[in-house]
Amino acid sequence: MIRLPSAFIVCASTASLLVLASTANAQTTQPAQQASATKPAEAVRLHAADQTFINEGTRAVATQRDAARIATSRSTDREVKAFAEKVAADNLQIADSLRAASPRGVDVPHNNPDTAVLDSIKTMRGAEFDKTYIEQIALADGQKTLSAFQAEIASGRNEQLKDAARKALPVIQAQYASAQDLAKRKHLAAK
Repeated sequence: MIRLPSAFIVCASTASLLVLASTANAQTTQPAQQASATKPAEAVRLHAADQTFINEGTRAVATQRDAARIATSRSTDREVKAFAEKVAADNLQIADSLRAASPRGVDVPHNNPDTAVLDSIKTMRGAEFDKTYIEQIALADGQKTLSAFQAEIASGRNEQLKDAARKALPVIQAQYASAQDLAKRKHLAAK
């Protein structure tokens, strides 16, 4: 029989215990890590200006987009329809960029238009619709949309949201300028 020194046996036993302990520790911490990875992200706290922008900006963009979709079917004027088609397409992209720019864990409304505004035009057709759509939505609500994006650029603290607002602002300004031109061509009060 081979005799091993007792120091060798003690070292081998200690090494075996260390291997077992580290394996057991890895197995017990792994499920905890997996569980935390599957939990939903904690709600992120935003500065009040950024939260206001998310709420008001997404509402304004969604309202403009949905009103433009209504205009494509209710208007009888090809200029109004062309304007509305452009607004609907632009605002769909703006809404997507706002969702993408929002910090992870921030609840961004997906489809939250002002239903009172939409309800006010749903039953109209023809010239009455065109006048109301241009004056109340393209101009008045367009100004609100413009103001929401300008406020974020001036007062927001989240750089991703401010950058999204900066990128969208020229599109919103162009929409508003087009609405003013359309109002002038239709002999309506341009704001």
